[in-house]
Parts: sequence; C-alpha cells; structure tokens
Amino acid sequence: MHPRKQGDFGELSALCWLTQKGALVSKPLFHCPDYDLVADFGEGPLRIEVKTGTRYDKKRWSVQLCTHGGNQSWTGMAKVFDPERCDFVFAHVGDGRRWFIPTSALDGGRAVTLGGPKYAEFEVEPGDPIPNQTAEEGGSTIARP
Repeated sequence: MHPRKQGDFGELSALCWLTQKGALVSKPLFHCPDYDLVADFGEGPLRIEVKTGTRYDKKRWSVQLCTHGGNQSWTGMAKVFDPERCDFVFAHVGDGRRWFIPTSALDGGRAVTLGGPKYAEFEVEPGDPIPNQTAEEGGSTIARP
C-alpha cells in the first residue's frame, strides 16, 4: 500500500476509535507537521499524531516515529519525533492492533516497538488489518504476522 494511503487508513482508524470513545475530533485544515488530529473529550483539545506500521519481526511490530521526508527533494535528514509537539500517538499496525500512547510514556525518538509488555497498558480495541495492496496482483491481501 502506498505510504500516503496507509497513513489515511491510520487516520480514519484513529478518528473512528476516538469518536467511539466520546471525543469530538477535528483534522487540521492544512498540513500540520506535528500532529494529524485534534480530539476533545470535554477537558480541552489533545493533539494526536497517527502512525501505522506493517513491519513485523520477532513477534513485535515496529512503528516509525520519525519522518523521513516524503518528496523527491528530501535532503536525507530525518525529523526525529519530539514528544512536546503532540500529546498522544495513535498507532495502528498490520494485523489491526492499536495503541493510544501518551507521548510522556514514549522513550523512542525514531521508532517504537509494539506488541510486548512495555506499552501493553496503552493497547486499545483492535481495528481492521491494514490491507497490503500490490501492483502485480491488482488486489489486496491482509498484512498478518
């Protein structure tokens, strides 16, 4: 799946979950480099960064927190994740598992490994698996461990 389409899938997953939990959810009108959604549970706005991951290794999911560009003029410099720029990270991985993690609990600047005990308390209800669309097949399969 194209990274931009995968990101849209993750944002929709986060929007649905946050709404089901009672939040009013907004999306910034234009590109925001620090967060993807704003959620308000009645106590003020929370900035949510949404991340997706399909890399599965040693029974764990790897989710990139840093940004590696996204266009042809990329200089090769990665933008390391800064927990001061948002309040929560919503992560959705290949098999549909999801986490809602306060940025104060994150200790990674480039990536986070999910599926083990470290962030288990922040795991929320699973969603749909991330489709794995391939150009050769013209269809989609489901990313599963």
